[in-house]
Amino acid sequence: MLIVGLAPGLRGANRTGRPFTGDFAGDLLYRTLLKFGLAEGLYGAHAADGLALRRARIANAVRCVPPQNKPETSELAACRRFLAAELAALPGLKAILALGALAHLQVLAVKGLRRALYPFAHGAMHELPDGIVLADSYHCSRLNTNTGRLTEAMFETVVAEIAQSVAG
Repeated sequence: MLIVGLAPGLRGANRTGRPFTGDFAGDLLYRTLLKFGLAEGLYGAHAADGLALRRARIANAVRCVPPQNKPETSELAACRRFLAAELAALPGLKAILALGALAHLQVLAVKGLRRALYPFAHGAMHELPDGIVLADSYHCSRLNTNTGRLTEAMFETVVAEIAQSVAG
């Protein structure tokens, strides 16, 4: 499974060197991945904590921290080649978990798919023409969880479903 986030976090990945490490989104993401067997070890919010992903990899829609965490169209376009390279490096990929609408749209753009055929919706599971499942979740950010847009249970439901699809 490939998990696609928005961008490196200023206080997370940019500081620690590991995606989602050291920020609130990582606390929820890694706790959930551990719960469903997609990671092992202990998450200590630093890159040397011993946590290891299993049957999962993390990438971002853009490679740099965008101003106000909102990448511009030009940044998304410039970074597509990096996400395309991630996808190409995973020939046995079964599923992609898009964390947020921008990550979802970036995956579709990289794959050359029409947005209208695969609308973003939390909990949606889209089977793509190549057989890969694109699962959608609201981003596991502090903003989304503090406002109730995303609850831990909502996030766990999506991860549980996609974990089942990549099991074995």
